[in-house]
Order: sequence, then C-alpha cells, then structure tokens
Amino acid sequence: MRPRGRDQASLRYTFLSSQPDIDVVGEAADGRQAVRRAAELVPDVVLMDVRMPVMDGLEATRAIVSASTDPPKVLVLTTFDLDDYVYAALRAGASGFLLKDASAEQLAEAVRVIAAGDALLAPSVTRRLIAEFTRLGPRRSHSAPADITNREAEVLTLVAEGLSNREVAARLVLSEHTVKTHVARTLTKLGLRDRAQMIVYAYETGLVRPGW
Repeated sequence: MRPRGRDQASLRYTFLSSQPDIDVVGEAADGRQAVRRAAELVPDVVLMDVRMPVMDGLEATRAIVSASTDPPKVLVLTTFDLDDYVYAALRAGASGFLLKDASAEQLAEAVRVIAAGDALLAPSVTRRLIAEFTRLGPRRSHSAPADITNREAEVLTLVAEGLSNREVAARLVLSEHTVKTHVARTLTKLGLRDRAQMIVYAYETGLVRPGW
C-alpha cells in the first residue's frame, strides 16, 4: 500500500502489477486507510511507506499487525534520513525494510521474500539497527528457554547479525534446509512470528549483544 500521487510509487505499483506471481489487491492514500483496507482485503504483504499522511507508517503497521491473529507481513520502505524509525517499526511488527532507492526488480523480490515468511533487512538498515541496540542495551531480562539447543542458539546469533539462511549455512557448514529448520524451531520455541522478531528478541533480552 502506498500514498497516491507519487511518481516513484506509481512506477512501483505498475511494475508489481505486471508480475505474474504478484497480485496487487488494493491501494491506500493514507495510513488510516491502509489499516482499513488491510482488514478488508486481507493481503499477504502490505507495502508501507514510513511517511504516510493522517496516520504515519509506524502507527499503521502496529495497528495492522495487532488487528489479527494471522496478520499480513509488512514491508516498510525507508530512506537513509528515516533509518531512526527502523527500531520502532520492528517493534511495531514490521517484517522487513527496503530503501526507497531500490529498483523495481528489488522491490518485487522483496515482496516475494516477505511473502515466503522470511524477514528482509537491507545491509545499511541492519547496521543502523544494531547500532541502535548498542545504544539502548537490553530492554528486558530473559533467559533462553531450556529446550533451545546450542545449534539453535548459534543460528539465532547469526540471524541477529542480519545473515540470510544461505550465509548462516555457509558460516556453520550446514545445508540451507537445515538452517531453515533451526530457524522454524527457534521461532516456535520463542513464540515469535518471523526473523525480524527474532532479531528484536535476541538483542532486547541480551541473549545476543552487538559485537559478539
């Protein structure tokens, strides 16, 4: 979903609509309308601009994610000068971030990644996010559940560093399928929705600390 009247957004909409595996089911002119349309249309992925009139993208993301037990994934578009919003948006329930200067092809691939259940964080956004965690420190005290295995803890640490499944697999000398299994089991054990929540959980609880 996106604000109307922006040339770049119109190009994105046109390109996404042309993809054979992506159906654009609706648009919204402001954040409040985005929340209402998400409830009506029940999309798999919501494309959210941080700069939304009436209700900003963070508040809209929080409302969309909290309105359902099986909410859509929210992909937030941000810019370098708005990276301060990344931490807040992750805590609001966003599943991924993409810089606004990303190409239309990158945007389409990002939608596919989010729809598949993976989190998406641009490298520059990940660096800024980790810097924010460093500044804030752990926000709550929590120990890892007893049934989290050493391997799952290793995977959690690498996911928190922003590594993809493929990169985690290469680092630990595992198959990508095995890494996906560890991620899925860790999400279930921690009661989390996706990798983005894993990252927030890992740093907020102090289970993973920047620089480890």
